[in-house]
Amino acid sequence: MKKAIVFIGILLLIVFELLRVYLIMPLPGSQRMNSIELAYWLGSNQTIVRIALGLLLAYPLVQLLRHGSKTQKIITLLLLVIYGVVAYLFNFKMEADKMFYQPKLVRMATIESNRVGEDKLILGVEMNGTARAYPIQQIGYHHQVRDTIGAIHLMVTYCTVCRTGRVFSPVVNGRVENFRLVGMDHFNAMFEDASTKSWWRQSTGECVAGPLRGQRLIEIPSRQVSLGAWKKAHTNTLILQPDSNYKEPIEKMASYESGKSKSQLTKRDSLSWQEKSWVLGISTATAARCYDWNELVKKREIKDSLPNLPLIIVLENDAISFHVYERRLNNQSLQLVRKAEGIYDVASGTLWNFDGIGISGALKSDTLRRIPCYQEYLHSWEYFHPGSKRFHINK
Repeated sequence: MKKAIVFIGILLLIVFELLRVYLIMPLPGSQRMNSIELAYWLGSNQTIVRIALGLLLAYPLVQLLRHGSKTQKIITLLLLVIYGVVAYLFNFKMEADKMFYQPKLVRMATIESNRVGEDKLILGVEMNGTARAYPIQQIGYHHQVRDTIGAIHLMVTYCTVCRTGRVFSPVVNGRVENFRLVGMDHFNAMFEDASTKSWWRQSTGECVAGPLRGQRLIEIPSRQVSLGAWKKAHTNTLILQPDSNYKEPIEKMASYESGKSKSQLTKRDSLSWQEKSWVLGISTATAARCYDWNELVKKREIKDSLPNLPLIIVLENDAISFHVYERRLNNQSLQLVRKAEGIYDVASGTLWNFDGIGISGALKSDTLRRIPCYQEYLHSWEYFHPGSKRFHINK
């Protein structure tokens, strides 16, 4: 009986350590399970579980090591060694925040002193005339970068497995919160807040487990464009520079943004409408829709209408910077078409640059209304927007 308790107890400890990490890391099969509640319980009660199993094992383990046969002692010691190795690996090597680190130094450079290439994709934020650019190559490794614009705190996040870039206010219940990368849920990064240990989803800012479940972080508008395109529109921008403490892992991210990553988790499928195909996603209060990136690259513009929202998606000349605008201004419909120099309204003869600012014509003084839009992998957009429809151009 004591032998059975020892063997079963050690095996339970091994299974516990494996399962606790398996459910929140991108391991075979784990991210297709609806297991967030179990994963959170295991993570939140890991100390209690270890102590309880340890107390259950203590007496029979000592007795077995004293009075058991040589074979029983060897098997027991072997199981303990296996548990020690598993516990070490899954607590100090395979935990998300032990694999990806936030920057130790957040250094912003002016355009004159910047060392990031103009062809690099960035998440751009503009608030009260202040502009910041955060290269995806860097945020993709760190998963989050903290910054401030004036008195406003920013939590700049990116999940490479979903290709989701989001900027949030890290203020929770009136106080600035700290977050750590805790793992994944359905391939999307999750953060744990320091105060309540609740888990927050990166793609939506929603708290999905813990005391604050159901709350959402406030999203701060951001844009994904090339640094070159951002600099043209924001000549006073500051640009995040790589933290030299993480030079090697950041350099390994160089091929990610172009879709040429070697990992199956982050490598782009160049065909349309596959799990790892790139899409652009738009969501309003009444509808959600995604658009094939390949189609946009081919056509350079896509026109569509969501309920009460006529829109146009345009691709800049660099073929990586995209914008979405409402095809309506002052309650009047616009006949917008993409030109090499910007966006042109056939009816009024007005030309806007790609940032929606009028540069000539009858409506020059007006600015086009920007519609939030994200570039993501298809599997991510459709999972987190279950009612989303796919847009297909009628041929």
